[in-house]
Amino acid sequence: MNAAAGPTLVYVYAVTPPAPVLEGVLAHLTGVSGSPVTLLAPSGEGSAPVAFVVSDVPYADWAEDMLKHRFEDLRWLEETARAHHLVIETLAAHITVLPLRMATLYQDRTRALQALQLQGQEFATQLARLSAHTEYGVKIYVRPAAEPDPAAAPAPATPGKAYLQARRAHHHAREDHYRQAQSAADRIAGIAQDHAAQYVRHAPQSGPLAAQADGENVLNYAFLVPDARAEAFQAALHEVAEALPGIRLEVTGPWAPYSFATASATPPVPPGSPMA
Repeated sequence: MNAAAGPTLVYVYAVTPPAPVLEGVLAHLTGVSGSPVTLLAPSGEGSAPVAFVVSDVPYADWAEDMLKHRFEDLRWLEETARAHHLVIETLAAHITVLPLRMATLYQDRTRALQALQLQGQEFATQLARLSAHTEYGVKIYVRPAAEPDPAAAPAPATPGKAYLQARRAHHHAREDHYRQAQSAADRIAGIAQDHAAQYVRHAPQSGPLAAQADGENVLNYAFLVPDARAEAFQAALHEVAEALPGIRLEVTGPWAPYSFATASATPPVPPGSPMA
């Protein structure tokens, strides 16, 4: 549904260079609230070569007091997040993009331009850092230890001893899988040093999604990888996964650099720093 007529706010998705390629991309792109997506760039000499990617959205739906209720509506939140990320991922397929947080809003385009001009040099520096780089996610899962087969073990003297032997074997298998997870983390640290520009360690996945996963998510990384190193980076990760059957390695991406462009509890760090 298109944005309704009436007072509007300016919704900002991302910062990009104001490149001609965006004209064709944005012409067919729809953002949050079904609103057309356009480019907002400063004019005049001395302006940094950066632009906001924006939509005009209905004030009635996006005013601060309304957003407090909107963010409690999970269906609305999911639809809005999908629209927001679709814009960013579409941009990222064609140009370097600096993603901004969902619901970054300005009262009007004049104020959005003022913010863009004020932070223009900082934005330009960040875009230069992210140019020709892509984000990849890497999760390490500890696989569940298989329950021992009592029939495969020598018959103990009593049923009680059989139970204790089975539990001990299960415990040792579980410990071995955790040791493999630590080994994987150590190997990935070396891979990051060779192939990645930065990394961020996120909290391990928990909640309903984690319950559906094959194993316990113990480590959750995001890596900023130069495009020229992406193939070698992924191949090295594949070798780690094959060598350690007690863990599962999940690699996702390529993504727009969300983890390296927005505020994070753990700031980006260079490769070679401790990953524990």
